[in-house]
Amino acid sequence: MLKKPVETIMGLVVLVIALLFLIFAYRVSDLQVVKGYTLTAEFMRVGGLSIGSDVRINGIKVGTVTAQNLNSEDYTVNVTFSIAADVKLPKDSSVAIVGDGLMGDKFVKIEPGKSDEYLQDGDMFNKTKDFKTLEDMVGEIIFMVTDSGDAKN
Repeated sequence: MLKKPVETIMGLVVLVIALLFLIFAYRVSDLQVVKGYTLTAEFMRVGGLSIGSDVRINGIKVGTVTAQNLNSEDYTVNVTFSIAADVKLPKDSSVAIVGDGLMGDKFVKIEPGKSDEYLQDGDMFNKTKDFKTLEDMVGEIIFMVTDSGDAKN
């Protein structure tokens, strides 16, 4: 049975449109790794942070998590990320691992400091805040409520 040329042409058109849609979706989704200089931070807990996660300042993506390594001596996690070359971070900046809402993805949040000196390629952050799980936050709230109740009695 011979196929009609119109069906073949329409099939090719559909394939080209699908390919263009995939390219568009990849570019819009911002999945590319940010190229720049490398920084490291040490955390006790990373709470589901993964390689490829965003590094953000005030909600704007400025970097990408590139590696995670467990320190065999003290069992801390060294997280390495690439920061865009045009973003200069003061040496007293702090980093935290936070979630995008209750069930959202984890990302690294940078809070820039006020220092006149800037971090260079290969430097390590001195100020880190570990990831807090939902259970940790609920426990703190319960502790605050019960502690303030005991103080009144």
